[in-house]
Formats: sequence, C-alpha cells, structure tokens
Amino acid sequence: MRDSEFEFIRHLVYERSRINLGPEKRELVTARLGKRLRATKLADMGAYCRLLQSPDAGQELDDLIDVISTNHTFFFREAAHFDFLRQVVVPEMKARMRQEAWSRLNVWSAACASGEEPYSIAITLAEQLADRPWHVLATDISYNALEKAKQAIYAEDAVKMLPPLTVQTHFQRGFGPEEGNVRLRPAIREHVSFQQINLLSRDPDTAEPIQLIFCRNVMIYFDRTTQEELIERLTRMLVPGGYLFVGHAESLTNITHTLKAVQPAVYRRAA
Repeated sequence: MRDSEFEFIRHLVYERSRINLGPEKRELVTARLGKRLRATKLADMGAYCRLLQSPDAGQELDDLIDVISTNHTFFFREAAHFDFLRQVVVPEMKARMRQEAWSRLNVWSAACASGEEPYSIAITLAEQLADRPWHVLATDISYNALEKAKQAIYAEDAVKMLPPLTVQTHFQRGFGPEEGNVRLRPAIREHVSFQQINLLSRDPDTAEPIQLIFCRNVMIYFDRTTQEELIERLTRMLVPGGYLFVGHAESLTNITHTLKAVQPAVYRRAA
C-alpha cells in the first residue's frame, strides 16, 4: 500500500467512523483490505481507492468500515466485569428497581460485535435477576456483525471454555446441517434487541432509562477528542448512579469526564 493510499483510507475511515488509524495500524489495514480486494476483484489498492471515490461507492464504503471495525471477541471476555455484575451491581439494581419504580433493568452493549458480549450479559442477568424484568440493547456500527449476532449461532469451540451447566442451560446444540454449532436458547434471545448505529453520530432509539453500559475495547481506536465526546454521550445516557464498563486496556485517566472510578475499568455516574 502506497503512502498516499494509506492516507486516503485513513482519512476516509476517520470521517465516517471516527476510528483513528495511526501509522502502527498500517499492516492491519493492508491485511484487512486484502479481503475487500478479493471481494471486489480489483487488481490493486489504487483501483480500490478509485472505487471508494466513485458514485457507486455506497455499499463498499459500508463494507470498508465493516472490515476495519471488526474485532475479536468471545463469551464472558474480561471475566472480572461479570463477577462484579453478579456480586455488586445486580443486588444493588434490584433494590433500586423497587425504590425508583423502574419498569425493568436496561443494559446497553454499545459495541456488541458478533454478539458474545450482549449474550454473556443476558446469561448473567437470567441467572441473577429471574424475578425482575430486564433487557439488553445491543448496537454496533457493523451491519454484518449485527446479522451474525441476531442469528445467535456459534461454533461449539466458542463455548468449550464455559461451565458445562451454562452451556446445557442456555445453548441448544445443532444437528443435521447445524451439527458442530450451538445457538442461544429463545429464553435468552428474547431479552436482546439490536440496532445499527455509529456511537458518535446518534444515540440508540430507546425511551427507557439505561442503568448499565458496556462499551469495551472501543476507545482504543479513537483519538482523545473522540474519546471525550464518546464518554460524554455515554454518561448522558446513564441514569444517575448507573455504571459504565470499559475495556481493561482502556482508561479514562487522561480524558475529561465526570464519572467516578469504582474498580479497574468500571465507572459510575454521580447519583
């Protein structure tokens, strides 16, 4: 990839998604765009850049953001968050639901990727909050990731590290053409809804108060200005006393915000 091509891609991606692709991401960008070259049957990156500038670029612009923003994830990633959810947050929120007359507990998985995070949250709530209504809103910028998440079908390898009882209780094993796959049971899927949004462009479509937000391993792709804008948006969406979970590789230390640190990668809006 030529310098001019990388700069064009970098600026285009930032303009459309606010993802900041520094020089250290050049190798990653080259590898991921190789998939788009094969898909579009274009000979080189120059031809691909010309396609992105053409009047017919609409779908390919979406595919570009999709391939750049795709992230690796897995069930119950960063397990300490789910321990904290079970041991601290759920008991507290059960008490607040009675006191504040919330109709249900609402959790927003703000960058849900292929669904492992919102379904991990849903499994946790199903096990800890069986006597209260709850819902998980899952959003992502990637249409393809959301379509996979909606299907809720995963290879058996995706759950092999989970406790056998968790798999037995919350997953269905496939047979016939789906042998080797598992799917979340309807009792979990019915509590999760999906929306495609760019976090920096608009808020999710919901009139419900949001008590918990998971926005993990997203800020690492943004520059400081964008990080501050994102955290301001997320803080505004939280109810007073609500919790924000970020990735363990992320920190709010160097950005301006009004949240209080509770434990590593967990913050709380003032009550």
